Amino acid sequence: MVKQRATCNALLERHGRSFATELGVDITKNTPMPLFRLLSFALLASTRISADIAMDAAQALVEQGWTTAARLAHTTWRQRTDTLNRAGYARYDESTSTMLGDTCTLLLGQYNGDLRRLRARAGNDPGTERKLIKKCKGIGDVGTDIFFREVQAAWPELYPFADKLSLRAARRLGLGDSAEDLAQQVDQVTYPRFVAALVRCDLAGDHEDISSAAS
Repeated sequence: MVKQRATCNALLERHGRSFATELGVDITKNTPMPLFRLLSFALLASTRISADIAMDAAQALVEQGWTTAARLAHTTWRQRTDTLNRAGYARYDESTSTMLGDTCTLLLGQYNGDLRRLRARAGNDPGTERKLIKKCKGIGDVGTDIFFREVQAAWPELYPFADKLSLRAARRLGLGDSAEDLAQQVDQVTYPRFVAALVRCDLAGDHEDISSAAS
């Protein structure tokens, strides 16, 4: 237990920043703009592209002022494609541009662009939330996992949630095999940041460095 605590501290010291924080949004506010920006990032990060490039592309959308479904829906396919391409999102810029447009159309048509309405329609049930979110073009299980991993800070019915990447890192670090195991390591407020840190560890492949720092 002492070893696990030291490992958690080392992990949080090195990687303890949520992806929502990197996006520059406070997801705990549970308001439409942060939720939409998080979903956009999840869509961008779902393709076979690095998390850094997905983040750059998400920030490029923000720089254009496309921070809500309504604003993004008023752009053209070419505008979206060119913006993604300039951000380095080159291999999937055209298909992702289409999916972003289709997702905005769905969100506006079904939920007035507000993902809280999706949650309400799902009755705050995680399984139904997953089913409804996957109706968004470009959002499959991977994208939903990315969204759930971060939004659990605002949607407590999802807690504790951990995706495959975070659990893979947790096993290598000796922190457990399930979300329930991980929830024993930190408090609920810290947990989303903790799971994000595990994902960053998996992507960086620096498990040994963290284990050494904890020794």
